[in-house]
Amino acid sequence: MVRPSLSSLTLRGRAFVAAGLTAVACALVFGQPALTRVGVLVLSLPLIAALVVSRRKHDPSVTRSVWPRLLRAGESARIDLTIASDRGRSDGALLVEDALPYALGNRPRFVLQGLGQRWERTVSYPVRADLRGQYVVGPLSLRITDPFGLVERRRSIAGTAELIVTPRVLPLRPIPLTGGWQGAGEHRPQAFASGSAEDVSVREYRRGDDLRRVHWRSSARVGELMVRREEQPWEAHATVLIDNRNYAHRGQGPASSFEAAVVVAASLVVHLEQHGYAVQLATAAGTEASGAEESLRKLAVLATTTRGALDVSWCGDQSRGGVVAAVFGAMITGDTASLRRIRHDAGVALGVVLDVEQWSATRGSAGPAAAASVLSALGWRAAGMGPRDRLDAAWRDLGRAPARGGAGR
Repeated sequence: MVRPSLSSLTLRGRAFVAAGLTAVACALVFGQPALTRVGVLVLSLPLIAALVVSRRKHDPSVTRSVWPRLLRAGESARIDLTIASDRGRSDGALLVEDALPYALGNRPRFVLQGLGQRWERTVSYPVRADLRGQYVVGPLSLRITDPFGLVERRRSIAGTAELIVTPRVLPLRPIPLTGGWQGAGEHRPQAFASGSAEDVSVREYRRGDDLRRVHWRSSARVGELMVRREEQPWEAHATVLIDNRNYAHRGQGPASSFEAAVVVAASLVVHLEQHGYAVQLATAAGTEASGAEESLRKLAVLATTTRGALDVSWCGDQSRGGVVAAVFGAMITGDTASLRRIRHDAGVALGVVLDVEQWSATRGSAGPAAAASVLSALGWRAAGMGPRDRLDAAWRDLGRAPARGGAGR
């Protein structure tokens, strides 16, 4: 009990102990009984404070909320801390500190004062992350001190929260995509039935339906938007592929070509989803996620892999005729078969090829056009991109450049 109490002494408390011991020693040397009493008094103050603080059992409850739990790199989030105690005794003042990863900023500190019996306080602080990833916030550290600041004890209150930071997303303009539409059953075009507009078969409006297909008379009668089945456009599918093989990229950390590839892939996912495509994410290991939100979550924690070949098992009936937008780094001869298969099954095959040698300080680069030539020769619509090139410019090039070569279909 004594040793932990003494270890919790602050600098001021240690100074009091040293001053008290010095006074007692001088009193014994010089024969001054009055100085002995002063020394004992000074020495006893931090010891009594340490004993009192050590007996303060305090375990308040902590509720932590993150708004929003999913944000993009460069954006800010707010963390709300609700701290409560149901003790029947007053707590005076408490110092609290929340644990944060270094990437989210400095640790926030708060002083809670005027705490009576059964109290509750809510404090908030902002966090900002410029790097994608999954971060854990907490636990809360509680600092208990005496009124004179002689003793300070720290206690950790269990409880954490998760914050996911997705990659940055760059805005892209629409480009002409001839393909990617699939349909079956009621999604297939049908001939118009003869008769009036009342005879038109309708169904409920779904996201992605063309507003020009809305049947207003049926919508007014039902009370919600209805569209004509006969004019229902086919469902659009798109696959965003990112090559996350380790040997395909150069550089280290946030300035690596892999991080640039992640930003490109995230931008493509959001752009295609905003334009009515059902998006799935694929990596070198195969299909990883479906939907824009789940794809961004996967990209937030995606790492490179030592895998040698691309897994293209996702090619098939589900992706046949759809749009494939891929982000590649360095490619090898063994990738040709996989690239041919993707191009054969895709309605439109778009490839952004990173000139990864520009991210390397030891190798020379032949230029973005040379990096994209491999895909172009296989029938892809391809564009090269370096670390100083803009993604929107490469995306526009994909919209202008038709596929070359006869290896595709």
